[in-house]
Amino acid sequence: MMLAIPDLLGKGGVGRIRAIIDAADWVDGNATSGHQSALAKSNRQLPENSAAAREARRLVLDALGRSPLFIAAALPLKIFPPLFNRYESGEAFGTHIDNAVRIHQGSEFRVRSDLSATLFLEDPDAYEGGELVVEDNLGVHSAKLPAGHLLLYPASSLHRVEPVMRGTRVASFFWIQSMVRDDGARTLLFDLDQSIQAIAADRGHGDREVVRLTGLYHNLLRRWADT
Repeated sequence: MMLAIPDLLGKGGVGRIRAIIDAADWVDGNATSGHQSALAKSNRQLPENSAAAREARRLVLDALGRSPLFIAAALPLKIFPPLFNRYESGEAFGTHIDNAVRIHQGSEFRVRSDLSATLFLEDPDAYEGGELVVEDNLGVHSAKLPAGHLLLYPASSLHRVEPVMRGTRVASFFWIQSMVRDDGARTLLFDLDQSIQAIAADRGHGDREVVRLTGLYHNLLRRWADT
């Protein structure tokens, strides 16, 4: 499942993060690359354990925790500490697939990368190029979302960032280990949850069918979830 989550951060939230990271020192983005990615990647990145990265990632994690749509879609068990990157002057990230397991630098914290996430931190009209292109069994999808919007997509998919030819593309990126490993099962649960919310808004949460469907949702989650 590929899903855009609008306005995870409002303008104020984007501004606070940009004030932190724009004033920081950036390094070669290959500091966190695997062998395959290093062959395709050209960008800049905040050092993973820098003070700026720690402060900015706290704001991202707080926003994720406040988003019912993110929680319903990802069913997060673990979230890799968000990282931050920037592309300019022709920089790009060629077609690649994310590592199956990500280990946080200098720690034993690790996640199985079920989902990848990109949080856009620059408005699309401020730079040319820089589209995130994701390939799956339904075709090729291109995304360039407004600042503050998040894109979720399967970490198992091939994806790339097109060259940035004007301006600067700034984003946060990270991975999620879901309680539900299987993307198809997770998609079914998300669709069921969204239908329950729509029916409840019309009939009320005490409606017999809403209660029955909510029970079905939790019984399926109980069957499929790892905790």
